[in-house]
Amino acid sequence: VYREFERISERGGVLGAMDSMYQRGKIQEESLYYEAKKHDGSLPIVGVNTFLSESQAGEASVAEDALIRSTDEEKEHQVESTRRFRERRQKAGEQALADLRETAAAGGNVFASLMETVKTCSLGQISHALYEVGGQYRRNM
Repeated sequence: VYREFERISERGGVLGAMDSMYQRGKIQEESLYYEAKKHDGSLPIVGVNTFLSESQAGEASVAEDALIRSTDEEKEHQVESTRRFRERRQKAGEQALADLRETAAAGGNVFASLMETVKTCSLGQISHALYEVGGQYRRNM
């Protein structure tokens, strides 16, 4: 650690080292070193390069998981469940959303307000309430 501090100091301190992209280079070197050790097995990681099934043992990389889609029945069940949740908590939810909007509009810390709001409102309701206050990001095309 002391040697690393000396190297940074030789480059003019933290700002000088940043100008020469010293830290970024060191991070990239360490990342490459880590990946190489992981790939050659000298850094064992369970399930990645150690204790793989026989069918995976010969593969160079771990295969991605297959995408699983929910059935129409599962989707309808979730939509109905969300609708019932919103109906049961409508009055408390309206107050929680109003408090959230007020906190966000005042530039306050919305974390505590969010923690209360999630007890009575869906993610969509919360998102729309925050969009009303702060707008919605739209990427330029």
